Amino acid sequence: MTARRVSYLAASVTLLALVALAFAVGRYPISLGELATLLRALLTNTPHDLGSNVDSVVLQVRGPRVLAALLVGAALAAAGTAYQGMFRNPLVSPDILGVSSGAALGAVLAIFLSLGALGIQLLAFAGGLAAVALVYGVGARLRGHDPLLALVLTGVVIGTLLGSAIALLKYLADPTNQLPAITFWLLGSLAAVAPGDLAIAAPFALAGLLPLLLLRWRMNLLALPDDEARALGVNTRRLRAIVVAAATLMTAAAVALSGIIGWIGLLVPHAARLLVGPDFGRLLPLAMLIGAAFLLAVDTLCRTLATIEVPPGVLTALVGTPVFLWLFAVSRRTW
Repeated sequence: MTARRVSYLAASVTLLALVALAFAVGRYPISLGELATLLRALLTNTPHDLGSNVDSVVLQVRGPRVLAALLVGAALAAAGTAYQGMFRNPLVSPDILGVSSGAALGAVLAIFLSLGALGIQLLAFAGGLAAVALVYGVGARLRGHDPLLALVLTGVVIGTLLGSAIALLKYLADPTNQLPAITFWLLGSLAAVAPGDLAIAAPFALAGLLPLLLLRWRMNLLALPDDEARALGVNTRRLRAIVVAAATLMTAAAVALSGIIGWIGLLVPHAARLLVGPDFGRLLPLAMLIGAAFLLAVDTLCRTLATIEVPPGVLTALVGTPVFLWLFAVSRRTW
């Protein structure tokens, strides 16, 4: 068995083990035998004698949360992998073009206007898309500059502007209820995810993933200089626009669902690249598996580590910083 297949197998087994663990642990523990009985009853459409509490905990409380962690982790990892390959820079993350800042501004504005949970998600998603559209539109008009550098610099500038708008809204918000809600959302959380939220976010994340899967063999050509890629018959401008749109859709859907959870899109592609190399066709599926497993493990720790739930955005930073430094120290150059 090749090292690549071993990596895929290990990541898949780890992910399945973490899914079982996430369903089992919590304030209402459920044994693996009860999980197996419930799964068998669901697959065969037969009754079981586990009681209504097990059904409620697994299907209504932990089920949507586990699925959300898998979706968000995989989407952010895929977006980070695509952006790092497109920009030829291992320090790029999914929020490089301002999608996280735009989504955050949309969510903060919805909280400020008291629009409710659905309004927060919709405005967050729309804000992320609008921010990237603005960055791409401004960056594309900067003639005479390197197109990748223009996009990155424009993204930094627009992200800073959106961050200032967020700070202004936080200053104007009601400190008794709006400001705590804004702060909680910006830290990221999967605690309040409902099945309806997944039904809204999942189609957009899958719509963003599909172009990356179909064009994965062409993504490697973006690592070449534009002149060489065009000589091989690839329209780099069109391909880059498709990648930006696809990665933005996935990131905006993930941020609208969970809030801002950092480090996944930066850290996970490095770990996957260390295992299977820089080839995008091999890298993308492994990065998605590792990203889903990483966020699921972090979220399980967040809700079981203490009596008060720790925001996953905080824990990903605490875990991601030393892990990233370790990966950077042990990895060879793979670009």
